[in-house]
Order: sequence, then C-alpha cells, then structure tokens
Amino acid sequence: MKYSVKKPLSAAERAGLSAHTDLLAHLLFHRGIMDDAAAKAFLSPDYETGVHDPFLLKDAEKAAQRIAQAVRNGEKIAVFADYDADGIPGAAIWDDFFKRISFSGYVIYIPHRHDEGFGLNENAVRELAEKGAKVLMTVDCGITDVGPAAAANSLGMDVIITDHHEAPPLMPPAFAIVDPKQPGCAYPDKGLCGSGVAYKLIQAVLKIERFGLKEGMEKWLLDLVGMATLSDMVPLVGENRIFAAYGLQVLRKSPRKGLMRLFNKLKIAQRHVTEDDIAFMITPRINAASRMGVPMDAFKLLSASTDDDANVYADHLDSINSERKGVVASLVKEVKKTVRERHGEAVPSVIVLGDPEWRPSLLGLAANSCAEEFGRPVFLWGRDGSNEIKGSCRSEGSTHVVELMRAVPAGVFSKYGGHKHSGGFAVASDQIHFLEQRLNEAADKLRDARYQISDAGYGAIEADAELSLDSVDMWLYKEIDRLAPFGIGNPKPVFLLKSVKPADIRIFGKGNEHVELVFRRSDGSKLPAIAFFGISEPWAKAVRKGMSIDLAASVELSMFRGRPELRLRIVDVIYS
Repeated sequence: MKYSVKKPLSAAERAGLSAHTDLLAHLLFHRGIMDDAAAKAFLSPDYETGVHDPFLLKDAEKAAQRIAQAVRNGEKIAVFADYDADGIPGAAIWDDFFKRISFSGYVIYIPHRHDEGFGLNENAVRELAEKGAKVLMTVDCGITDVGPAAAANSLGMDVIITDHHEAPPLMPPAFAIVDPKQPGCAYPDKGLCGSGVAYKLIQAVLKIERFGLKEGMEKWLLDLVGMATLSDMVPLVGENRIFAAYGLQVLRKSPRKGLMRLFNKLKIAQRHVTEDDIAFMITPRINAASRMGVPMDAFKLLSASTDDDANVYADHLDSINSERKGVVASLVKEVKKTVRERHGEAVPSVIVLGDPEWRPSLLGLAANSCAEEFGRPVFLWGRDGSNEIKGSCRSEGSTHVVELMRAVPAGVFSKYGGHKHSGGFAVASDQIHFLEQRLNEAADKLRDARYQISDAGYGAIEADAELSLDSVDMWLYKEIDRLAPFGIGNPKPVFLLKSVKPADIRIFGKGNEHVELVFRRSDGSKLPAIAFFGISEPWAKAVRKGMSIDLAASVELSMFRGRPELRLRIVDVIYS
C-alpha cells in the first residue's frame, strides 16, 4: 500500500486562514478553501443566504405553473420516481408536500427494478394514463426516455422531467425539463441529487402559490432531501452541503414513524444521527427494497402514518437487507478474485467483468467496492428479468463514467446514463464480448489533462496529516467535526499514525467479520480503532499484538446505544 501526506501550509497560505487553528486551516486549505471568508461560508452553511432561487433552474417556473394549475383544477398528477435511495425519498417528498397542502389527486409509481428497469417505460405510462393522470412528473429519472415521453404526450399527458443525470444529445419531448445538467441551464449548483431537484421544484411551486402552507414549513421536507443527498454520492459542497447539514438537523427530530422505527431497530440514537448512519445503515435498507424485492416497500416506510405500518416495513427492509449483504459479499469476493487471477498487478485502465447469472440490481455495490480497492473504474454486467444485458459502473474517484461511455463507439451500448461517479448501461448482445476492449480504448483516447485515470497504483492513500495517539482527543474531534457533513467533494480527513503498536486485537460481530485494534496512549488510556468487515483485509491476518504498524484512519465519535466513545475508523494498516 502506497501512502503520502499532504504538505504543510506555507506562511503565506497560513495567513489566509488566520482565524482558525493550525489543524483546521490545514484541512480547509487542502479542500480548496483558502481564506477566512470562504471558510466562514463553508463552516456555517446558511439556508437563508445559501439556497438559490428555484426559478434559476431552466423550466422550473414553467413546470411549477403547470403543477400549481393541476392542484387548483383537481387534475391528477402521476409521480414516477426512480427505485433507489434518491428517487424513493423524492417520491416521499412529493407525497408529504401534497398531503400538507390537502391535495389528494396524485398517484405514486415506482418501477420494479428487475422487471421494468431504470427510467420511464411505456407500459407504466399507459397504466398511469388509464388512471386519469394529466400530468406525468418524473423524479430522479427521465432525461434519456424519449420514447416513453412521446407515448405520454400521445395519451394526453403533460410530461415534466425532473432529473439530475447527464443530459443526452436527444432530449425527451417534454412539457418541461428540470435538470441542472441540461444544456442552457445556468443554475449555479449542477450537483444536486434527484430529490434535491424535486425540492427545488416544490420551492418553485410555493413561490407561485402557498396553497395555505405556512412560510418555512417546507423545511420539514429537508430530512428526506438530506437523506437522499447523503445517499446518492453527489458532491457535498454549495447547496448540497446546506441540504445535507440542515437535513441532518431535521432528521434528528423528524416525526416520520418509519424512520423513527428504523433508527430504533438499528440502535441509532436519532438525536445524534450522522451522515455515516445514513450512508451505512439507512441507505442500504432503502435500496434493499428494489435490489431484493419491491421498491414501494421503502416508499411505504418513509410515508408510514401508523406505528403498525412503520414496524412492518422497518422489519421487512432490515430482513431483506441482511439477505442482500450475503449475496453481495459472495459477489464481491468472486469479482475481486477474478480480477487478481486475470490481471495480477497489471490492472487495466478500466475493469470489465460480467456473468449472465449475476443480478444487475446488485452490481453497483460490487463495482463500488472493487473501484475502491483497485483504483480503477469498474463495469460489471449481468442479465435482468427480460434477458437483457444490463450493468452498473462506478468511478474510482477521478473518472467521469458517463464521459467514458459516451466515448465508446455507437452501437456498443443500447442505453447508458448516470453521473460522474456512477452509472448504468445496457449492452447489445452481439457487442458484450468487445465491451472491455472498447472501454479501455475509450479510456486511452480520453487520457489527457481533462480526464485522467491514475497510474499511481491501486489503493494509494494520501493522508491529510500525521497524528500521534496522544493527540487524538475530544478537542481534535470537535475541530474535525466542524467540516462535517462528509462525503463526495468533502471527504472525511484521513490521518497517518506511524509506528503504533496494538495492545489488544478483538474480532467481533455475528459472523466475526469486524476487527478492533486497541491502542494505549502514554497515560495508559485506551483508544480503539475499528474496521467494520475488516476480517477479509490482508492486514487482519498479519497484525499481532505489540507489532509496530503504520495506521491510516479517520477520527470519529461513536454514539452506539447512546454512549459516546472516541475512536479511530481504520482505512488501512501498513505493516512490513
């Protein structure tokens, strides 16, 4: 494992952040925040000053006028949402909003992942038309769905696309398209998630008419916006940072019965919920509904109005998530083994693997794990219920996977989409054997200053700074926590602790899959370091008590069962 440490600040660089401690100034500077004014805006996200006018989104005013008209006239609105942890909260946002303004003329439709696939489809469009829908509004999908949008038009529906994925050259024939990434949209924040775009459109509707909703009450929707923002791997900067920060504040006191039951079941102290709780505990259970069953079950959890419903759906999602973990763990193990056997250390620019027996709904999770381990974009494919070859891709961090797919010759992909770090695709059956070659050729063509796949070797770590065991205390944690919430675009700081010796090693968990290294500071106090699912890491079998190691880790405060515990989260262990 290769590692490096970010350089200390020069005197001139430090002077620009004179209002902050050495540690915070160092962390801010290496996040591109180089003066005290920018630091103030970043460290204290402000909803009132930092959230943009929704009418800056192209077509938002037009779409909002049509929705307001439908509400006034009692026309039926169909909300067609994607089946993931961005689209499902987006559907719940509209459901909550319509209930708050006492509008009942709407229907929620979330497609079955395995049977219907991603995006609008003509069967669903016809079904919604038969139910009397006059407005068809998408959430987190639709930007590539030309045919289904045309079908909706022919059936007398006004189509409003709300999406955040990259826009294709040919756009759907819609009444309005609200997508910050579409050509001609000058919106300042291009990185909104699908639920973020949905919330902006609700802001636009309320700018036209309040429908009896008190000023500011829409902020109670931010728990779902924040949850989706943290779930969907969008950059946590600008407006997204505000949505994530305020979303966590609302989540900590959210009255949603389904979420409250899920927090309780998972032993998450709601008043202390963090971005890690969302990303590692809540999001997988929301996504499990579509990966292993019916996505509407996750929507029913988020919209549950009774304790009985909340209990039923929380228990169900937790159960199918456990099933999913077993299937994905086996898949990840198989993929990583195949990559090592096939390529050894000579990993290609783009990793491409597939098997007709693999379930496409689970491939994104496996691709993400492999991209992190091998430092390469990863494309995995399988067959869905309609026998179509479909797959998921994940970036290693620097590769724009949609640009990469766009650079592949026409005819290889029958459909593709997504955003910078993740995407989905379908491949023509006569082209699947050429996919690896075509993607690597495209990567070679795009290897320039604008687009770069790292050749530094996979698994390289760049630590933010060096720490000693004695320096890890509550003051340090509180300084680091000022940068939260963490995620894409604002990663959790990673520190290097050199030549430390574990005083104890503990294996724990139902399947003995987690590892804890216990260190002692000079005063004898304990400092635990945790690696969840770390038992499969090579170092877990090599490290012994008293062995000198270099530790790459982040600093966190665990609130498991409501008890605060300062600890390290292991990123990697370097040993000889």
